[in-house]
Amino acid sequence: MDKGQVSIAYLVSRYPAVSHTFILREVLHLKSLGYEINVASINEPGEATNGLTIEEKAEAEKTYYIKRDGLFGALRSNLITFATSPLRYFSGLIYALKLAGPDLKKLAYNFFYFIEAAMLGQWMHKHNQTHLHVHFATQASTVGIIAKKIFSMTLSITVHGPDEFYDVKDFFLAEKIRAASFICCIGNFARSQLMALSAASEWNKFEITPLGVDPEIFKPKPFRKDPDPFEIICVGRLVRVKGQRVLLEAVEGLLSEGRRIRLRYVGDGPDRAGLEKCAKEKGLEKIVIFEGAINQDRIRELYSQADVFVLASFAEGIPVVLMEAMAMEIPCIATRITGIPELIRDDIDGLLVSASDVGALKNAITSLIDDSSLRLKLGRAGRRRVIEKYNLKPNTDRLAEVFRKRLSKETPEIIAVEATPHRVDNVESNALTQKKNSSYGEVKC
Repeated sequence: MDKGQVSIAYLVSRYPAVSHTFILREVLHLKSLGYEINVASINEPGEATNGLTIEEKAEAEKTYYIKRDGLFGALRSNLITFATSPLRYFSGLIYALKLAGPDLKKLAYNFFYFIEAAMLGQWMHKHNQTHLHVHFATQASTVGIIAKKIFSMTLSITVHGPDEFYDVKDFFLAEKIRAASFICCIGNFARSQLMALSAASEWNKFEITPLGVDPEIFKPKPFRKDPDPFEIICVGRLVRVKGQRVLLEAVEGLLSEGRRIRLRYVGDGPDRAGLEKCAKEKGLEKIVIFEGAINQDRIRELYSQADVFVLASFAEGIPVVLMEAMAMEIPCIATRITGIPELIRDDIDGLLVSASDVGALKNAITSLIDDSSLRLKLGRAGRRRVIEKYNLKPNTDRLAEVFRKRLSKETPEIIAVEATPHRVDNVESNALTQKKNSSYGEVKC
């Protein structure tokens, strides 16, 4: 099978979305390689149309939005599916309800996922596509495995973490591993969690396909030797798991020492009101700026003003926002957890601190405020790291080759060593052993 013959339907919970621009970049690059990619999204774009970039608007116009099809679209797709394949239709319904078990809430959700699965399958049939790829092993991939029961299709999933690893039962992760023809893992940590959940006979399904950013888009910003105030940026959803309150406490400590700093939070989420209240109670309302959810053009403007990027998360996959900042030569401070040490090597490409340790975080920021040569060194090293290991084009080329190999029905073989190997030291937390955080399961189809 040559590249021009590879045809894949993508399913995403929300597309395009501010927090998942890497999916849009991946899709566009695959198309540039000659792959036929059609995208379906359960939900409407993450931002109002006028908040999207020109590129995002163009992609949105080509995307099939399942919920936008409404009641009529749902009835039409389900009636056609029932009329043409009644046995498979009822098999899919029984499978969806069996997955839910006796839980009434899960039964209701899975019934609606079943309805969406019929709509998805009819859309794929219209485009003559028989392979479905889903980003994230969360609710959208539940629609995917139900669709696979109804229609003649194959399925693959890109697993990111950490959500999938905390909600392994609610997201039917073991079932998805069995249903998928292959699974793309964004790093070794993600693969290790899937291995822990599956029989060794399933391990040949797991491929390492790192994410990436385009260093031609995220270019180095001007270096400020003596910034006043010193600008800290934190990009991500405002949820407890991101540790933004820990960063607030660190900033409070820095101000008490007479440091002139400014903190920008870029992103939105359920914890925003609480963070704003906390900032006000600490007297930081003039120091801490909440930018909200903004598009990539604006994010790059804010990156260009930043002197350090800080991510105090308690759980992550391998954050693309860190790659973006590193590509722009912004020195990064992050927590030594899950997949992050695959991206940042402590004191080489950035600084790593223990999660929840306010003092260590404050000290790390202090070291970068006081040592401009260290900031410059880490910033340059971070960009080199991204270009070498997390460069969008070569990494998407690798993903394209995985699709070509797997979909051409060649004998699959386990890839024990990734194309861009990493040595991971001192990973402090195993996502399978941590308690489930209520913010992890917030994205609903």
